[in-house]
Amino acid sequence: MPSYRLDLAYDGTGFRGYARQEGQRTIQGELESALGTVLGTTPATAVAGRTDAGVHARGQVVSFGIEDDIDGPQLARSLNGILGPEFSVSGVMRVEDDFSARFSATYRRYRYLMSLAPAGDPLTRHQVWQVGRALDVDAMQAVAAAVIGEHDFGAFCRSMHGKSNVRRVDEALWDPGEELLTFWIQANAFCHQMVRSLVGLAYDVGRGFTPVDSITEIIESGERGRVVTVAPAHGLTLWEVGY
Repeated sequence: MPSYRLDLAYDGTGFRGYARQEGQRTIQGELESALGTVLGTTPATAVAGRTDAGVHARGQVVSFGIEDDIDGPQLARSLNGILGPEFSVSGVMRVEDDFSARFSATYRRYRYLMSLAPAGDPLTRHQVWQVGRALDVDAMQAVAAAVIGEHDFGAFCRSMHGKSNVRRVDEALWDPGEELLTFWIQANAFCHQMVRSLVGLAYDVGRGFTPVDSITEIIESGERGRVVTVAPAHGLTLWEVGY
């Protein structure tokens, strides 16, 4: 069956995450409904990253198979007409028949925004975690440096029975601005709540709540209860997926 790749961005504020849920407004539900309207049939889709409720995406990738030939640019225009302004489909293209947005991906890259400003900005309130206090950014960088490489991230993930939490992190760093901190992280894959928990630990270290010298011990422990803070979802954006 011919396969297609769909690239999209979305504001996750008004959705209960990516995955379809009965009785809930989700990214997958809205996207598949729109595909069904345009194509006359609703294809099964695969996705690179199943974002949580409130998480955004700039470079999400979805794949699906369908027997009919598709005019990609026309389909993108039609979907944008139905889904905008919360969604933006930047392209639809034919790909190899065995392509999967999920299983063909080699890395995912996320961005997290945190504001140290004493007052929040109402224009960015859905994209930035407003902490409103000074933090020790050097200590937060130590958290980022410690997670690079292959580790069992059980201390940072909501574990699923029978599923491994071992992931390979290729990049993790804080880009400090005057009042806005940007966290970048790239890995082969992420487990549930991993990025938000890493940001939460960095925040606790940065404010002096968690000692810097406990970082390695927390990672190696694999104990979910060792990470106290999970950063709010709205500061997180799936930035890019590589193939």
